[in-house]
Amino acid sequence: MHSTIDAKTITELEKSIRYISHIIKQRGREILDHYPITPPQFIALQWLKDSGDLTIGELSKKMYLAFSTTTDLVDRMEKNELIERVRDPKDRRVVRIHLLDKGKEIIHEVIEKRQLYLQEVLQSFSEDEVKSLHILMSKMFDEMKVHEENASNKNRGE
Repeated sequence: MHSTIDAKTITELEKSIRYISHIIKQRGREILDHYPITPPQFIALQWLKDSGDLTIGELSKKMYLAFSTTTDLVDRMEKNELIERVRDPKDRRVVRIHLLDKGKEIIHEVIEKRQLYLQEVLQSFSEDEVKSLHILMSKMFDEMKVHEENASNKNRGE
């Protein structure tokens, strides 16, 4: 199914998404002010929670950061007992970053506060509007994943 959408609608939609993203990011930073971690550390913790143990190289790619920057980030998180470095049992040369309970706890608390904020914002929406919003956002996310996979495959020459 392919539809043509006028440029004005696309412009307004992109602007709305950008503004929403900015507000969510700002609210997230305000919540993080009450925790002993920085926004990049929180993003790293989320990647570890979602993906499981990762090498510094894998985490660097996911976060679009230089290897050295990610190493510094991991060093600080390890010092604060949010993560630990563990040797891969299958290949002792490989070191993976493992999320510790303190890191999991922070993620849980911060996400819970972000969800409460979203719940407050959606109070004026009907249940059907919230369901529709969820369906449409999920559909858009799925389409974006397909576009990213296709671009990635194209860049690799597949």
